Amino acid sequence: MSHIFTLLAGTGAGFLARLYMLRRDYRQYPSYPQGWAVHLFVGFIGAAIGAVIVPAVLEKEYAAVSFLILAASQFREVRNVERLTLGAMESTELVKRGTAYIEGIARVFEARNYLSIWVALAVAVTAELWGGSVWEGLGVCLLVGVVITLLLSRLMAGQTIGDIATVELAEIQFDNALLKIEETVMMNVGLETARSVYRERGLAAKIMPKGPNAKATLANLGQMQAIAHDVSAMIGVFMDVGEQEFIPLVRRNPDNGCLYLVMVPSEDDQEAFLTAVRRVPVLEGAVRKPLTSKAGKMLD
Repeated sequence: MSHIFTLLAGTGAGFLARLYMLRRDYRQYPSYPQGWAVHLFVGFIGAAIGAVIVPAVLEKEYAAVSFLILAASQFREVRNVERLTLGAMESTELVKRGTAYIEGIARVFEARNYLSIWVALAVAVTAELWGGSVWEGLGVCLLVGVVITLLLSRLMAGQTIGDIATVELAEIQFDNALLKIEETVMMNVGLETARSVYRERGLAAKIMPKGPNAKATLANLGQMQAIAHDVSAMIGVFMDVGEQEFIPLVRRNPDNGCLYLVMVPSEDDQEAFLTAVRRVPVLEGAVRKPLTSKAGKMLD
């Protein structure tokens, strides 16, 4: 009974931290309310594990600690579930996410459960060390929980395209049926009606890497597909099923490492288009840092 306050405070803090990190945005996942129910329940289990560890150690129940650590390792199955779910949903997307983006999302959902364990553990330690009144202890635990949650969320926040590259509008040109941006051929648009749509409504962006590391990151095929998917998800795309000529497309200029994105958005808003490109997340699996190697420094 002496550890009830610790268990309740730690579990509650971890659960609330998972709730804070669970949000639905333009990516349309997780679904509401079924997806939320699953993730909140798993987050509650993680919070309970984090809170129980402290009393178990204090009572020298080391077998229980080992069991809890083993139970926490099962959260890797969360990644597998998310990967399978998003993979099954891929066929319903007008613009595909790509396997790299799906893997990145699955990693995030797994990691957030571990973050709830860390928050619960930190609050549980605070509750055990606190020697004042219960109400004052609740205030201190709340403060610690908020600080740890915000800190971990900040550390988990990755970069966006706007952080590693300069994004500007580019001009769409046609050389007979070839759609070009500067000197890069994007695609062959055979129908005159489709070419007229690109002339009237099409938008293009030039994504210029800020350095060799950014250049290597943008060269990742998964990152290129993520740009096309996210921009179309944020501002909409002017196309229907089977209209291959209107699928957003990203090509790379091998001479300078620049990326070119061309699409027909549902609304002709240039600022919204550029903002959407800049806000596309940099995939964790796409990050490359050649400058950390000796050969990379020689080439820089």
